[in-house]
Amino acid sequence: MDTVTVFDFKAGQIDQRESLSFNGQETNKSHIFADERLTNHVPVSHFWDQSEPRLFVCEVVQEVLGPQPQAADKQPLTQDSASPTEDVLVLSFFISEEHSFLLYETFPRPPAYQVLVGMEVPHYYFTRKPGEEDREDRVNSGHHHVPQMVAKRPLRDFVGLEDCDKPTRDAMLNFSFFITVGDMDEAFKSIKLIKSETVWENMARMCVKTQRLDVAKEEAEQLYKECQRYDLLNRLYQASGQWQNAMAVAELHDRIHLRTTCYNYAKHLEASADRGLALSYYEKSDTHRFEVPRMLSEDLQSLELYINKMKDKTLWRWWAQYLESQAEMDAALRYYELAQDYFSLVRIHCFQGNIQKAAEIANETGNWAASYHLARQYESQEEVKQAVHFYTRAQAFNNAIRLCKENGLDDQLINLALLSSPEDMIEAARYYEEKGKQMDRAVMLYHKAGHFSKALELAFTTQQFAALQLIAEDLDENSDPALLARCSDFCIEHRQFEKAVELLLAAKKYHEALQLCLEQNMIITEEMAEKMTVSKDSKDLSEESRRELLEQIANCCMRQGNYHLATKKYTQAGSKLKAMRALLKSGDTEKIVFFAGVSRQKEIYIMAANYLQSLDWRKEPEIMKNIISFYTKGRALDLLAGFYDACAQVEIDEYQNYEKAHGALTEAYKCLSKAKAKAKSPLDQETKLAQLQSKMALVKRFTQARRTYTEDPQESIRQCELLLEEPDLDSTVRIGDVCSFLVEHYVQREEFQMAYRYLEEMRKRLPSANMSYYVDQQTVDAVHQGLGLPLTRVVPERIRHNSIEDHDEVIEEVENGP
Repeated sequence: MDTVTVFDFKAGQIDQRESLSFNGQETNKSHIFADERLTNHVPVSHFWDQSEPRLFVCEVVQEVLGPQPQAADKQPLTQDSASPTEDVLVLSFFISEEHSFLLYETFPRPPAYQVLVGMEVPHYYFTRKPGEEDREDRVNSGHHHVPQMVAKRPLRDFVGLEDCDKPTRDAMLNFSFFITVGDMDEAFKSIKLIKSETVWENMARMCVKTQRLDVAKEEAEQLYKECQRYDLLNRLYQASGQWQNAMAVAELHDRIHLRTTCYNYAKHLEASADRGLALSYYEKSDTHRFEVPRMLSEDLQSLELYINKMKDKTLWRWWAQYLESQAEMDAALRYYELAQDYFSLVRIHCFQGNIQKAAEIANETGNWAASYHLARQYESQEEVKQAVHFYTRAQAFNNAIRLCKENGLDDQLINLALLSSPEDMIEAARYYEEKGKQMDRAVMLYHKAGHFSKALELAFTTQQFAALQLIAEDLDENSDPALLARCSDFCIEHRQFEKAVELLLAAKKYHEALQLCLEQNMIITEEMAEKMTVSKDSKDLSEESRRELLEQIANCCMRQGNYHLATKKYTQAGSKLKAMRALLKSGDTEKIVFFAGVSRQKEIYIMAANYLQSLDWRKEPEIMKNIISFYTKGRALDLLAGFYDACAQVEIDEYQNYEKAHGALTEAYKCLSKAKAKAKSPLDQETKLAQLQSKMALVKRFTQARRTYTEDPQESIRQCELLLEEPDLDSTVRIGDVCSFLVEHYVQREEFQMAYRYLEEMRKRLPSANMSYYVDQQTVDAVHQGLGLPLTRVVPERIRHNSIEDHDEVIEEVENGP
C-alpha cells in the first residue's frame, strides 16, 4: 500500500494519507514542531542529500501577514524579496518509513549567506552575498576546491569532524538518527567501536548543547575523561553541584582554572550562607581583598577581626579608607601606617594642620606622591624653599623650576634644570639668556638639551671657550656641517688635532682631515681610515675622487709602516699592484699567498712567487708548491725554469741526489723551451737552453756512471775520469762527488796510490773545501795507512747556502718586467 506524507509548515503537522483514491482518504495527523515559533513559515526551497536518503533540508521564511500582492508584482519568495524583519530558517529532517518526519536541526541562515543550494553530509551549502566574506567558511587549501561564491557549514553533530573517514561519518549519522528518534541503545551501539577522542568529545558537547541530559547524566562524565577534556569535566561538576569533585579535578588536571573554580565555589558557599568556608575559598582564589569586605560589609566587627588577622596591606588600606570616611582619623592614621600608605598619611596630617609631621614622613620615606602633595601645601602657604625641596623629591622638576624662576632662585634653578627634561632645560637657558648674566649656564643648558646650534652661537658670542670644548666633544656626523666646520677650526686653533680630525670627518671634509693628519704626523688608525672611506653609493664624491682619496690614505699608511691597512685601502681603490707591494713589505706570507690567489693577476702571481723564493722554500714543501703554481698561473715560464734550476742545485748541494736534480733540470728545460717563442731576446734564450742541455748531459753521465757501477765498474770509472776532464764540470756536478766516488772505488780495490792521487787532485781543485765533507774520514785514514803516511784530522766546516735572490731584488725584477 502506498503512503503519501504531507507536511504543513504553517501548522507544523504531518498528514499521512493511506489508500489513496479519488473518492476518499484516510488521514492521520500529528504535530512535529514542539516549538511554536517554528510554525507559520513558508518553504522557499528544499533539497535531498544525494548520498544519504534519510536526510532532507528545507529553507523557510516567516509568513508575511496582510494583503497579498497582485500577480504582476509577485516575486520569488527569498530573503532578498522578504522584508528585513523576516526570519529565514534552515530546517533539516530525518525521514524514514517507520518514523516519518523527524526534525533534526534548526538554525537561522547566517547573514553573510544568500540562499541554500543543497546538502551533502557533513555539510550544508549556501551561496554568498556579493561582497560578503565569512571567515569560518573559508575553504582550506587541503580540501577539495569549492568556488568562492559558495560557502559550507557543517551539520550540528559534525562540527570538528568535517574530515572524518566514511566509517566514522556513517556511525555519527546513525548516532544522530537514533538520538533524534530517542533510541539510546541503538545510538550507542552505532558508535561504541569508534576510538576517536574528537568524536567522543563532540558527542558530549552535542548532548549538552541539545539538552539531552538523559545522555549527559550517565555518559558525559565518562566521555570527558576519555577525551581528557578536564576543563569541560570541571564545568560539568560545577553545573551539577559536585564541588568536591570539581576542586579535585582542578587541582590535579585543570590548574589553569583552579582559581576560577575556587571563586565559583566560594560564591556558592556564600549563597548557601556558609561564610566561614566561603572566606577560605575566596582566599584561595586570591579575591578576598575585595570579596570579603563586600561579604562582611554588614558585620563590621567580624570584618575588623578578619582584617587584623590577615595583616594584609590592601585590606589595611581598605579599612583605613573606611575609617576615614567615618571621620575616625586617629584610627585611620594607624591603619594607613600599617599599610605603608605614606601619601594618605601625609594627606591626613596636612588636613589636620600637622604639616611638620607630614614633612618628616615625606623626607623619611621619599614617596613621590606624598612629597608632591606636601609641596602643594607649602606652595599654598608661600613657603617657596620648602615647596621647591619637596617638588624636587617628587621629581616634579617643572614645578620646582617654575617657583625658582618666579622667586629668583638662580643657583637652584641650574641644578633642577639639568635634572629635568630638555624642554625645561631650554626654558631655563632662555631665562639666563634674558637676564644677561651667567651666560655659561645658558650655554651649558642649551648644550645638554641638544640645541647645539644655539649653544655654539651663544658660546662664540660670549667667548665661552671652555663650553665650546665640551660642545665639540658631543658633535657627530648627524650635526650641522657648518657647526662641525666651525668647531674644527676652533679645535685646530687650540691644538686639539685629534678632535679636529673627528669633526672634519663628521662634516665629510675628508681631504682636509687627511691633510691635517699629514701635517701633524698623526697616526691613521683603522677606525679613522674607515671614517675617511667613502662608500661607492655616496654622492659626496665622484668615483675618481673617491679612488684618489683612498690612494692618498694608503700612501700615508705606507709611510707610517701600517702595511696591512695600506693594502686594504689600495685594494678598495682598485690598485691591486700597489696593494701587493704593501703586503710584501709586511712580510705576512699567509696573506700574500691568499691575496695572490684571489687577485688572479699575472704580475701579482709573479711578485708573490718571487717573494716566496726569498723564504726557506727548501724546508717548506707548501711554499715550493705555491712558487711553481704562481709562476705557472703568471705564465712566467723563464722564471719557473730558473726556479727548477735552483731546485736542481739544492738537490745536488744538500742531498747529492743527482736523479732528482736531473728531473728538475728536465722541467726547467721544458719551461724554457715553451718560453722561447715569447722571448724578447731569442739569442739569450738559445744560450740558456744550451747551458741547461749541457748541465743535463753532465748530470746524466754521472748518474749513469754510478748506476752502472755494479754491472761494469771499469766503464763506470772511465766515465768518471772523463767527467773530471770536462772544463765546466763544477758548475753542475761537484768535483768532490766525482773524486770521492773514484777514491772509494780504489780503496775497495786497495789501490791506495790511485786513491791518494784523486785525494790530492780534490785538494788541488778544491783548495778551500773540507775533505771530510766529500770523503768519509775512515776512507782517508785507510788511504794514509795504506801508503804509510801520517794521519790528518780536519773538522768539517758548516756549509752555508745563500738564498737565490734578495727580497727587494725580487720586487724590482717584477716591476721591470720578466
